[in-house]
Amino acid sequence: MSNVRIEQVKSRNGSDKPQLATLQSLGLRRIGQTVEYPDTPQLRGMIKRVAHLVKVEEG
Repeated sequence: MSNVRIEQVKSRNGSDKPQLATLQSLGLRRIGQTVEYPDTPQLRGMIKRVAHLVKVEEG
């Protein structure tokens, strides 16, 4: 199973509560922070919800 690297590239200001909760669940707290997780369907759904705030790298 491959990993996915997620980096927050935009501010979360102006986001609604579900998007804020998703960023918190991903462990992203500030711009430029990067986290890495195994690629799962649940993770893909979370990324889709905040796709406009993050950059995703497959690896």
